[in-house]
Amino acid sequence: MKLSRRALLRTLLQGAGAALVLGGKGQAVEVGSGEASGPLTVRVTRPFDAETPVREFASWLTPNERFFVRSHFGPPSAESIQPDAWRLTVKGLVKEELTLSLKDLQQFEAATLTAVLQCSGNGRAHHRPKVPGVQWERGAVGNAQWTGVRLRDVLQRAGVKLQGLHVQLQGADRPVLATVPLFTRSIPLAKALHPDTLLAYEMNGRPLPLLHGAPLRVITPGWMAESCMKWLTEITVRADETPGYYMQQAYRIPETAVRLSSGLPGSAMVPVERMLVKSLIAAPAEGETVRPGPVTIRGVAWAGEAAVANVEVSCDDGRTWETARLLGEEQPYAWRQWQFVWQARALGPTAILCRARDAQGEEQPVTSPWNPGGFLWNGWDRLTVTVAA
Repeated sequence: MKLSRRALLRTLLQGAGAALVLGGKGQAVEVGSGEASGPLTVRVTRPFDAETPVREFASWLTPNERFFVRSHFGPPSAESIQPDAWRLTVKGLVKEELTLSLKDLQQFEAATLTAVLQCSGNGRAHHRPKVPGVQWERGAVGNAQWTGVRLRDVLQRAGVKLQGLHVQLQGADRPVLATVPLFTRSIPLAKALHPDTLLAYEMNGRPLPLLHGAPLRVITPGWMAESCMKWLTEITVRADETPGYYMQQAYRIPETAVRLSSGLPGSAMVPVERMLVKSLIAAPAEGETVRPGPVTIRGVAWAGEAAVANVEVSCDDGRTWETARLLGEEQPYAWRQWQFVWQARALGPTAILCRARDAQGEEQPVTSPWNPGGFLWNGWDRLTVTVAA
């Protein structure tokens, strides 16, 4: 029996204990599990790509059913990733090739960490000139707790040969047309061997949902999400970086910033890897009306492999800045929530901005350097509210 698009997406989300009401492009949909519910904003319907409205970032951990969704081809067939049938192969420049079931993997020491996962194109809609691709705005990001095993431990079991310098990752998802290249990526061996790089089978204390890579995905904390391969089935140790479109053409940025008006050719292109420092305003919302007096501004900030040092807020369109209060304890790779109490006085529209700085001194810029992929947007976040009595 052929499923309708609505029925198919509802089936896909059952792995997260969730249900979906599908809207059109850019339309909010409801995704819920039990009492938890919250919207996603659909950017592409096939494959299903949807972001989290930033108002949902009021919680430190982003619930599975509210977490943004991104893939190139959509999930693989359910049969290919059933836990009893699924296998992970480790091959290439290793001393012993491995074929592991999920139960085999779970015999390794378990590890848990909290980390931000962010699509490289998050904020692409803000680049000028506009760049083709999914027009993500602010919410292709989330903060989750990931549990799995260390990729390092699996590679040590296989034994990496001296020539092995890169680790290629392949998932079970496949394009509809055979002429479309597979989504294949690699990461340097040093990142693969880092003790915090995981093969995750749980997300926020629950089995990994299908839309988020079940039964196994890679988590490269502090790096952008194209390295966090979903539906992982193959690990290949190589001497060189993976060939092919999704490594050699896509997900690359100029090594130095492009000067659009210079007429000069761009610099060498390098893979997108680490996250940049960034902050967002979660409340109040764009266009909201607030009363004169104290208004609590809330948001989140993250800096990839670095710690967030501080967040500043401007309530006069960037003329003056004040320091926000960071909430909670610093955890590597996780975001920090922050808040600032603004004494609203002047009636009428007011622009609110935020910017963050990390512990290495990198600061969120006014606007991000343009690049042809529209990647790594981390310009100041900005919204306008109206003060009215």
